[in-house]
Amino acid sequence: MIKKIKASKSEKIIFIFILFLAVFSFGSFFLIKDKCLFVKDIDPKKIKFDKPKNIAVLNVPCGNVIIELYPKISPTGVKRFITLVESRAYDNVAFHRVIKDVLVQAGDLEFGKRKNIDYGKIGTGKSGLGTINSEVDNPFNFEKGSVALARTQKYNTEDSQFFIILRDEPLYETEYTPIGKVIYGLEALEKIKYLDKSEYVLRPDFINTLRMLIN
Repeated sequence: MIKKIKASKSEKIIFIFILFLAVFSFGSFFLIKDKCLFVKDIDPKKIKFDKPKNIAVLNVPCGNVIIELYPKISPTGVKRFITLVESRAYDNVAFHRVIKDVLVQAGDLEFGKRKNIDYGKIGTGKSGLGTINSEVDNPFNFEKGSVALARTQKYNTEDSQFFIILRDEPLYETEYTPIGKVIYGLEALEKIKYLDKSEYVLRPDFINTLRMLIN
């Protein structure tokens, strides 16, 4: 006759805790997968670009976003952006400001890093390279997917932060420094985490990597 072993109260608690963690992890995995389910995977190596030296590849939770930079329109702004990309400064930086169907913003290198994010100061951080002048004189159509440098309420305060618009914004012309446009993968940006009642996101999504196609 086999004698049944009765589990102690502490053993039951541990078992329930482990079971809860397993269910939570399993559910979180499928939640992330479902979020990105219909986002097309973009492989930049399979695309032939007219100007590959002007291509940046932004990797986010739902895949790759391909940005074509416009150095002829904003030479100083694009140069600053490329400098930071090549130093890998944008890796693991938060999309700290997100307005659903309007824009996503990232690039706070001081307070937006994954390991030491500061919710009290995020959005105010700097790169350490100083500010640059606004470049708003050249005509530019701020249509969906346009990429621009963020600034304070004053001109000539651009630094490392940038935003990408998710709808046409014609009034942004002469207001912000355009540096490029998303040519593939905009759907991945539309899946970036946002909050309904706030532009600033708690526990935000992060840039995984941001690289130039040709180093």
